[in-house]
Amino acid sequence: MSTTAQNKSADNSPAKPKKLDIGRLLLEGRAFFALIAIIIFFSVMSPYYFTVNNFLIMSSHVAIFGLLALGMLLVILNGGIDLSVGSTLGLCGVFAGFLIQGVNIELLGITFYPSLWVVVVLTCALGAAVGCVNGILIAHFKVPAFVATLGTMYVARGIALLITNGLTYNKLDGKPELGNTGFEWLGFNRLAGIPISVIVLIIVALICGLVLSRTAFGRWLYASGGNESAANLSGVPVIRVKVVVYMISGICAALAGLVLASQLTSAGPTAGTTYELTAIAAVVIGGAALTGGRGTVRGTILGALVIGYLSDGLVIIGVSAYWQTVFTGTVIVLAVLLNSLQYSSKRNGR
Repeated sequence: MSTTAQNKSADNSPAKPKKLDIGRLLLEGRAFFALIAIIIFFSVMSPYYFTVNNFLIMSSHVAIFGLLALGMLLVILNGGIDLSVGSTLGLCGVFAGFLIQGVNIELLGITFYPSLWVVVVLTCALGAAVGCVNGILIAHFKVPAFVATLGTMYVARGIALLITNGLTYNKLDGKPELGNTGFEWLGFNRLAGIPISVIVLIIVALICGLVLSRTAFGRWLYASGGNESAANLSGVPVIRVKVVVYMISGICAALAGLVLASQLTSAGPTAGTTYELTAIAAVVIGGAALTGGRGTVRGTILGALVIGYLSDGLVIIGVSAYWQTVFTGTVIVLAVLLNSLQYSSKRNGR
């Protein structure tokens, strides 16, 4: 009787209000707070930083890293890694330049000059093909993701070098009489004052966000990344999800390659070198777990903005390129450390 009474009194007691945990708030919102701190710091250090035009320019640079990071996010959510995205970016940029300059068909004795949209579609198809190879190697042949994508990274870079013979395709403006103009439109044009590259990033981010939050594929992705064996037993098509994820990563890399080549109006086989590390860094800074199953599109975009705004800010105040590398590496190490603290505290029930 006394035990029952105690239980009833405990049930009827008012719940204690939850205290605001400032530490956890700062930890979980670290990418946002870091971005605000970066903007404030460089705005004080340089009068040229906090201007609308500079933010638009920096955002157009961020678009390249952001596109790569969104594809990388999906791969990391699946518990994998994709080291080939930088080389895929370079290969796709070179392929786009090759198409813009004209495809000589010797058997027919003609040269084919595809329009801009044909170039975009074919380049994205190439990126999807590279991602499909990665997905098949990893999902069907059980090759570790690190090894499979490392091999693809070298193959893609080698093919880009073979296509160009180690040279760079320059002046990718196209010619009006050939009907293949407008390539620079992706990198330089603006719509309502916003760079096209930023609009592309926003559209891709919205699509990824909707897929992750509103579709069965998104639920399958989080489930297979969190516990692949349990997801497989629950009927999740684990193999199909894995292949599709790497294909999407390849498409995002292709879009980034198109944007970069368009901004430079040139395409070189070495473009995108080490960009895969920047993409991984953006995902980690955004709070995703490298073990899979945890991460958001919002956090990844914030992570890309942190890296982009930090790099451009260091350039504006005249910091040496060597120190830029040191600062960027330090930010990445801190992000990984904070991720470890965040997820270890959740496992401990705090």
